[in-house]
Amino acid sequence: MSINAVPSPVPSASDDAESLRKALQGWRADKGALTRILCRRTAAQRAAIRRAYAFLYREPLLNCFRYKLSRHCLLSLDFWKAMILWTMDPAERDANLVHEALKKKQRDETYYMSVLIEVSCACTPDHLVAVRRAYLALFGCSVEEDVAASPAIQEPLKKMLVRLVSSYRYEGDECVVDMDVVRMEASQLAEAIKKKKQPRGEDEVVRIVTTRSKSQLRATFQRYREDHGSDIAEDIDSHCIGQFGRMLKTAVWCLTSPEKHFAEVIRHSILGLGTYEDMLTRVIVSRAEIDMRHIREEYKVRYKTTVTRDVVGDTSFGYKGFLLALVGRED
Repeated sequence: MSINAVPSPVPSASDDAESLRKALQGWRADKGALTRILCRRTAAQRAAIRRAYAFLYREPLLNCFRYKLSRHCLLSLDFWKAMILWTMDPAERDANLVHEALKKKQRDETYYMSVLIEVSCACTPDHLVAVRRAYLALFGCSVEEDVAASPAIQEPLKKMLVRLVSSYRYEGDECVVDMDVVRMEASQLAEAIKKKKQPRGEDEVVRIVTTRSKSQLRATFQRYREDHGSDIAEDIDSHCIGQFGRMLKTAVWCLTSPEKHFAEVIRHSILGLGTYEDMLTRVIVSRAEIDMRHIREEYKVRYKTTVTRDVVGDTSFGYKGFLLALVGRED
C-alpha cells in the first residue's frame, strides 16, 4: 500500500465524505484538506468514500472534481487532474490512461506509448484483467482491438503490444523456473538482439517476452548477463533502433525491475524547460501504492538527488503538495 500511513482510527467513509464536501465549498477549494484526506486512504477506502459521497449528496465525487477542473485557472489544472486520477478506481484509471495514449497525439510519443507497457508488464495479472474489463465497459471495444487498429504503432511493435495487453502471467507459488529453457532462451535472445536476425529474431524476442512468467524472465535475463557479459537492456539500447527497441527495453524493465523504468520516466518528466505534468502525475499516482519506496531508492542511486527535491523544484502550489504527499518523506 501507500508509504503514507493511514490514520488510526480511520474516519468512516461518511465522515470523510462530509469533510470533502466542506473542502470543496466556495471558489477556492481547500486543496490541503483534500490532499490530507484522500492521500492517506487506500484504494478500497477511497472507493467507499466515493460511494458515501454519492449517497449523501446525490452526485459523484469525481464529477465535483471535474467541475472544479473545468472552471479553475491554469495554475490549478494539474492539481485537479491528479486528484481525479488518484480518486478513480485504479482499473478505470489505467483504462483511461491507455485509451488516452492510443487516441491522442502526444508531444513525446515514446513515453506516452509506454503506458501500455506499464499497465501490461508492471502490474499484477489480475489488475491487467480488470483494466481490460474496464476498457471494454468504458469504450465499447477491447484494448487489443484498439492497439491493433492504431496507425501510430508499426510492426513488430504492434504484435508485441497486442500480445502483452492480452497476456496473463501466472505468478503463483507453483510457478517453477525451467533452467533448461532459461539457458536456451538466453542464447536465442542474444542471437536475435545482437545479430538482428530478421524476421525470425524479432518473432522469438516477442514470443519470449510476452509468454514467460516474470520469475522465468528474471532467470533468463540473469543467464544472459552471465553468458554474454552485458545486461540485456544495454544490448537492446546498442543494437535495437526505433520504436520497437525503445519499447522492448521498457518491457524488459517493467517485467523485472519496474523501479528502473519509473525512475527514468520521473526524471525525464522534470528535466529541461517546463515539466511534463501528465507524465509525472501518471507515474506517482499509479505507483504510490505499489513500489514508490523502491522508485525513490533507484532514483537517488542513479541521479544523485531525490524525487522529493526534484518535485519541489519543478512544481508549485496545491499540485506540489499533492505529489509530495504520495511520494512520502525522504531523508
